Amino acid sequence: MSLTKHIDPENVPNYEDMEKQFAVKAVQQMTVYWSLLEKIPGSKLRLTRLDDEILEHFKREFPDFDPADEINEDQMKSKEGKEKWRNFAMAYEKGDNKIEDYNFGTMLRKSPRTEYGEKETMFAVRMQFYAVEIARNRAGLNDWVYEHAQDEAAQKGNKKS
Repeated sequence: MSLTKHIDPENVPNYEDMEKQFAVKAVQQMTVYWSLLEKIPGSKLRLTRLDDEILEHFKREFPDFDPADEINEDQMKSKEGKEKWRNFAMAYEKGDNKIEDYNFGTMLRKSPRTEYGEKETMFAVRMQFYAVEIARNRAGLNDWVYEHAQDEAAQKGNKKS
């Protein structure tokens, strides 16, 4: 028997601790990803064991998506956009293509040219993050993060001399 059959979504109390745990996990994922980009050029980074399959699927389902462009959040979150993304994400729910936490909420940069920030970041589900960031990485659009981190490290090293 499913517990969700007995829960009325209209009368569920606001579970503040659950929201805080979600926020902590989303920020941790965001921080880990940025740290990886600083240590490894995005073009050499693999996010999942299925990166190639995710990228090919993404290109088939979203042929007009340009990873260099800023994401149109309104379009992505429109009724049509949500449905298309839901169908995309569901392919990773189970079986050989299973991605852990495929539909868990996370943070996604709107543009590959910016760091994470309040106005530069949007809420997305994990499969949206993977699809977009894998496309950006393969296009070399995130390599600047690594290059910037290396330049900063070199400058700090020069100041110590």
